[in-house]
Amino acid sequence: MADADKKGNKIPKKPSTAGKSGKKKAGQVPVVKAGGVGRQIPWMTIGAVVVIIALVGGLAAYLVPKYLDQREVAKFTPSASNPDPSDKIDGVTKIYYPAGQHVQPTQRVAYDQSPPFGGPHDAVWAACTGIVYPNQLRTENAVHALEHGAVWIAYNPDTIAPGDLDILQDKVEGESYMLMSPYPGLDTPISLQSWGHQLKLDSAGDERVDQFIEALRQNSNSGVYPGQPDATAYPEIGASCAATPGAFDPNNPPPADVGPIPADAIPMDGTGTTPATEEGLVAPEQPMTTAPATPEQPVPATPAG
Repeated sequence: MADADKKGNKIPKKPSTAGKSGKKKAGQVPVVKAGGVGRQIPWMTIGAVVVIIALVGGLAAYLVPKYLDQREVAKFTPSASNPDPSDKIDGVTKIYYPAGQHVQPTQRVAYDQSPPFGGPHDAVWAACTGIVYPNQLRTENAVHALEHGAVWIAYNPDTIAPGDLDILQDKVEGESYMLMSPYPGLDTPISLQSWGHQLKLDSAGDERVDQFIEALRQNSNSGVYPGQPDATAYPEIGASCAATPGAFDPNNPPPADVGPIPADAIPMDGTGTTPATEEGLVAPEQPMTTAPATPEQPVPATPAG
């Protein structure tokens, strides 16, 4: 029964707090019930992201150095304003040589450089279509390839590092206007030749290998040689590097001449050579050995048949 005041009025009861102890008090930390499911970590997504980052990093590590190397090599691309970029390559020897002085297959030249990179040479060139020759070439054939704008990589088989052979082969094999061959007795492991230019090196990993090739292979600019403003870097612009059928077989090239230079070797001034015309494919004009018919020597008429 409800309580009443002295006048008989009912006094309302205060609200009971019983059963409300479960309500959160201010600042109270909620309690997680045992057995509740927590937030799951997306391990597969994280793993995929890690793999992608690793791949991107690997590609960058591989491609960026190559891009930078190519950009550096591009600085050695010849142009009218920069006719001979090899002037910026440390160690390059440059000599002007007259062109078109041919010798016979049985003749030797007393070259002034070893390996030579200009001067008299055989009328037939060594094929220079990216060929790696296993044996020493006849020097006179190799020099003619330089006259066509090729770069010849020679190496000493006794001193070159084994890994360097693979590096050089990759730079030559299948590349137009390139050839490579052993050169026993070479005073350095590696020597690069273009017409009128040479660079001797110890290692195939030297950045100057690519710089030399970029600067001088098929460099048709003039203004390369001091005192010879009209001379181009190599003389026979547009000449082929393909093998001459019946005259040079890349699979069985003429053997190298070894031994001392004979007394009758052709000197570097070209004395005793045959002047070349149009790449040597057209023989020089020869004086007529038979006098033409004259009025005093009429040509007999052919009898009617």
